[in-house]
Amino acid sequence: MTTQFVGMKEFRQNMSKYTKEANKKKIRYIIMKKNVPVLEISPLDEKQYAYVKLSEEIKESEKQIKEGKFYTQDEVMKEFGLI
Repeated sequence: MTTQFVGMKEFRQNMSKYTKEANKKKIRYIIMKKNVPVLEISPLDEKQYAYVKLSEEIKESEKQIKEGKFYTQDEVMKEFGLI
C-alpha cells in the first residue's frame, strides 16, 4: 500500500475522487492542514468491515442482556412451535 499526502482544501474539493482511489488503488491518504497531519483515509476491506460490524452488534447484544431484554431458548422454541 502506498501513502500520499494531500492538503485539506484539495481533499474537501475532491473527497469522492480520493475515497474511490483509496479503495481502487490501495492508497492511504494523509490529509494535512497547515503541514500538520489531521486525518487518514485508507481502504477498508470486506473482512475488516465485517469484523467492525460484528463487534458493534455484540456490544449492543451485551447491553440488551444487561438490561434484561432477551428471550430464553425455551421461549424462542415455543414461539416457533418447536415444543
